[in-house]
Amino acid sequence: MIRLLSVLLSLLPRLVYAQELPLKEIDMTRLADELFGVPDEDLNYDELYDNLMQMLSNPINLNKADTEDLVPLHVMTNVQIKALLDYRNQNGDFLSLYELQAVPGFDPPLIEKLAPFIKIIDPETTINAKLLTRIKSESDNFFLIRTERTVDATPENMAPPSYEGSPDKIYVRFRSSRAGDYSFGFCGEKDQGEAFRWDGKRKYYMFDYWSFHGQLQNKGRIKNLIVGDFQAQFGQGVMIGGAFGTGKGSETITAVRRSNIGVLPYTSVYESGGFRGAAATVTLTKSATLTAYYSACRRDASVPPDSIDSSISAVQQTGFHRNEKELDARKQLKERSYGAVFQYKRKAFEAGIMYHHFGIGTPIIPKQTPYNQFAFTGSQFDNVGIFLNYEWNNFSFFNETAHTLRAGVGSVTGVLCSLTPYLDVSLLYRCYARNFYTQFANPFSEVSEPQNESGLYWGWKYRFSRKFTVAGYFDMFRFPWLRYRSYAPSAGYESLIRVTWQPSRKVMLFLQCREESKDRNVSDANVVSYRTSTGVKRNYWLHCELGLHEKIRLKSRAQFSSYLINGKHSTGFIIAQDISVNLGRFQVGGRYALFETDDYDNRQYAYENDVLLAYSMPALYGTGVRKVFMVRYKLSRSISIWMRYATTRQINNPDKAGNATEGSLKKDLKFQVKIQF
Repeated sequence: MIRLLSVLLSLLPRLVYAQELPLKEIDMTRLADELFGVPDEDLNYDELYDNLMQMLSNPINLNKADTEDLVPLHVMTNVQIKALLDYRNQNGDFLSLYELQAVPGFDPPLIEKLAPFIKIIDPETTINAKLLTRIKSESDNFFLIRTERTVDATPENMAPPSYEGSPDKIYVRFRSSRAGDYSFGFCGEKDQGEAFRWDGKRKYYMFDYWSFHGQLQNKGRIKNLIVGDFQAQFGQGVMIGGAFGTGKGSETITAVRRSNIGVLPYTSVYESGGFRGAAATVTLTKSATLTAYYSACRRDASVPPDSIDSSISAVQQTGFHRNEKELDARKQLKERSYGAVFQYKRKAFEAGIMYHHFGIGTPIIPKQTPYNQFAFTGSQFDNVGIFLNYEWNNFSFFNETAHTLRAGVGSVTGVLCSLTPYLDVSLLYRCYARNFYTQFANPFSEVSEPQNESGLYWGWKYRFSRKFTVAGYFDMFRFPWLRYRSYAPSAGYESLIRVTWQPSRKVMLFLQCREESKDRNVSDANVVSYRTSTGVKRNYWLHCELGLHEKIRLKSRAQFSSYLINGKHSTGFIIAQDISVNLGRFQVGGRYALFETDDYDNRQYAYENDVLLAYSMPALYGTGVRKVFMVRYKLSRSISIWMRYATTRQINNPDKAGNATEGSLKKDLKFQVKIQF
């Protein structure tokens, strides 16, 4: 009680402002800009956003979190994380989120960013109550159902008659969880064009895809136990990595380092990711843990009839089962994975030894092309690896090296440091051999697969004041062997600079410039063989947010891009205006955007506000207008309803090859209901 009073007295000058912080809301548009930067078609944004939404829907317990729990949030610097943990070690568990203002280096804008990802849990309710009692008393239990479809579409956007199901996309999800204690839930999805049935010719029930999990944490020596669908991330994700890495974006420091978060539930509806089976982490000593996991599931593939020479060319990852051909490939490939990770952690030092086995029932023999001569061939491979992390003062060192037995090596080494209270710097070197093979990896890389690449990244961020920040990076990379759409060894670079000015919570302005140089195949009627040329892509963003009133907020954005390759220059732009109005139980928002691009290379991405636990970032190209309207109505304390209506009218629509086609009109309608228990 005495400590609580002292904390309140120390914070008294700032509590009036602190009480206005929207501790359970987050600006997803701003977060997407900071974490994901300029979207790249090589990244799997479905899984990235699903994991981001998972962190938002299951906040971590601040009184149990360590460095590896806080790094994936990409909100705090290494110095800020250290300050938070030092404060907790010296003063005991946090009593309130507002107490964060007593942590050195923490200000209201930082707390506002951090608050949606964390919560304070009374330890008595976790230790003394029975599991069923804790489940009943938990306020984060929820059931969610969402349906969406394209309505009144032009022929170009209508589902082909060969699809067996309706044009509706349906999603359901249930989850009950308490950070550091338990979690269980399920989700199901039916894609547009898929049949909705309890039982049928292809033997699936109601939804085409189901995911489920049950998890217990911190039960004696069992630190973590998961049954069902799960994912894993160890080290820097070179060998085993979930989708918790965000690539190169405007967050130039913290996003570089992956977090060693172990195993956790897989709640994504991306059907080609994650494991299905069981995983457990056991505490061996105060400093050592052992994680073991086993997974057996089926993937989509066109497997030929049984024969001595049967093989497949690739595993299908679309997750669509809309017609006879796609249904015939559904769950035809047996996949088995297992492995173990031994970890040792003492104070600022952490190390681990990893083993992973991957096997499939039918061998993969890729179709022969110039660039895939070193692609994986066969039915199984084994990986072994080590990782090291060390914190020293304001420096954070990290490394992981993995080896595919009888094949290549992949490695990442980096450091994050705060040279001054105002200047943060990150350095990272990676090298992935052309015959290094992984199946569930997500390290820092230029392309989606950590293979045939080496590079050196330098990032920096300088805070002139709380209002004014400048950040940037420069990344040099090379590809020693051929790659897709570039049939020659090549090198390139990518650079970015971002200037942010935020004089108050009501006003924020940023300007961002990015340039990327990368080789690509070009066509030449006079040359029979393939020829490559260097393409240079430039992006410019100007974004402004303005709070006219406590209930009204405006966001304006202008994006411009250009692409130059083989003497051909093309451009594209989008101008978007957002408005959001908070009317108590009603929250209304909308967007009006104009876009024009010369070709698909200049397609424009701009994150759009969407219903809870969903995202929208369409690729806009051609010439047209994009309109979005969304409303949320809080029917009661436990029931919320969303409706979203979006249209895209394209006057002309160049395809990926640059050929002009007729314009089109697409209208999308989405409904969602969330019931909180």
